[in-house]
Amino acid sequence: MHISLTPELENAVKAKVQSGLYHNASEVVSEALRQELARERGNEWLAREAAIGFAQLEACDVVPVESKEHFMALVREEA
Repeated sequence: MHISLTPELENAVKAKVQSGLYHNASEVVSEALRQELARERGNEWLAREAAIGFAQLEACDVVPVESKEHFMALVREEA
């Protein structure tokens, strides 16, 4: 596979390789893509949880939270 980068991105990739953190440009691009995919998965999870929370609010299915400790206990129950 071949990709084209803007000069700015190409320089950034070269700098990463020159830093010694990566052996070649492919490693830099692969790591960047892995991080982006992980970020997207995190965003999907957050959007799903927000939708659930909003639906619960609309249905008045809420639990009053009395303190930070109470909130953390509720969070641990969900895990």
